[in-house]
Amino acid sequence: MLKQRILSALGRRKFETAALVSVAALSSIGIADRDTPVNPAAPSVVQNAQFLTTATANALATQPIVSGAERVGLPDIEHARVTSWIKRFTTDQRRSFATYLDRMTKYEPMIAEKLEKRDMPQGLIYLAMIESGFNPTAKSRVAATGLWQFMGPTAREYGLKVTGRTDERKNAARSTDAALEYLADLHDRFGSWYLAAAAYNTGQGRVARIMKQVTGREKGTDEDFYRISSRLPKETREYVPKLVAAARIGAEPEKYGFGVN
Repeated sequence: MLKQRILSALGRRKFETAALVSVAALSSIGIADRDTPVNPAAPSVVQNAQFLTTATANALATQPIVSGAERVGLPDIEHARVTSWIKRFTTDQRRSFATYLDRMTKYEPMIAEKLEKRDMPQGLIYLAMIESGFNPTAKSRVAATGLWQFMGPTAREYGLKVTGRTDERKNAARSTDAALEYLADLHDRFGSWYLAAAAYNTGQGRVARIMKQVTGREKGTDEDFYRISSRLPKETREYVPKLVAAARIGAEPEKYGFGVN
């Protein structure tokens, strides 16, 4: 009966539940050992304990490994481009990446709270990293501006004031609200955070057109990003792998040698 209870728990739950059942069962074994007359035909306390140890170890062994990007809520599909960006961020771009991580501490509480309120992946904070390096006054060669690098028309569409005197793209909190609303709309349209990020970079019209050409529909999966990537501009082909690589490193910076003296 004890073994059936443990096996059932292991079948229904992941390791945390199995561990709790194991602790409870071990406690019940101790109580039974103290208060119940010895039955020579019954399994011994040692046998039960050995089974529990084995069952718990098996539960640990069968749990999927959760990667850094998945810890922050982003899908984490293995791909050579992701590996390539991890290498670049930890070698030739290491100094810049360390600077971005340092800047992120100023904006992370605010962005994390807004992401949580919208039930959006925390890993989307790294989109601001690859857009601006967390520089709220950054301006690109095509006049995209701010933490989230909004172009003027899109900024205005999402409620930001962009005039001669006022440019709310440089306002970290206001631009974050606008960027998250825009990303949520893109996700609703395309059904995937990878595709939403690609559309954020290159425009939703282009992503929609290529998705229809390749898959026959606009809405898709994260895997569809790599199915259509060869038809996307080079910058966008690298954009999503760059985002995932940054999220992996940012979730476990010490693993990659950041923040270690």
